[in-house]
Amino acid sequence: APSAQAMFRKIGRSGQHLLGVVNDILDFSKIDAGKLNVESKCLNPQQIAEEAFGVLTDKAQSKGLTFTLANEGLPDWIMGDSLRIKQILLNLLGNAVKFTEHGSVTLTMRQTSTTLMFAVTDTGIGMNLQMMKRVFSPFEQADNSTTRQYGGTGLGLTISRQLARLMGGDLTVNSQVGVGSTFTLS
Repeated sequence: APSAQAMFRKIGRSGQHLLGVVNDILDFSKIDAGKLNVESKCLNPQQIAEEAFGVLTDKAQSKGLTFTLANEGLPDWIMGDSLRIKQILLNLLGNAVKFTEHGSVTLTMRQTSTTLMFAVTDTGIGMNLQMMKRVFSPFEQADNSTTRQYGGTGLGLTISRQLARLMGGDLTVNSQVGVGSTFTLS
């Protein structure tokens, strides 16, 4: 029989999963109704990236992944919504770790003349063109087997893209089956 401690861990994980589903549905509903507002406050993008990165470090290392944070030139301060940027980065990094069995996950940060870019690159399962077209649609994942094998609601990337666009940016993907994916938040 499973120990009480193992049962409590399982209950805790189930509760966290359920909370995540509820929060995704609430965010999706607020965005759909035009009721979700984004803030514009002074923030340090490096600090936000480090916080999001830190949340997933143990999980990545437990899978034996090389987990790298690369700053190719960020400003010390920008105006934006730190909570929503971190939410997007957590989703992208969490997906990258979830869909990568071996190899690496890298968060690269850089600035173009007018735009701040966060690129999450993995060596995971990757997607073909048809999958990439569906991945940002609500309640969709790359394919039906993805939900069975990896779980999830199919809302994380939809919400992340909508949040990016509410902040005046975007979320895009470039991927190849068996090679990996790069999701870029601008």
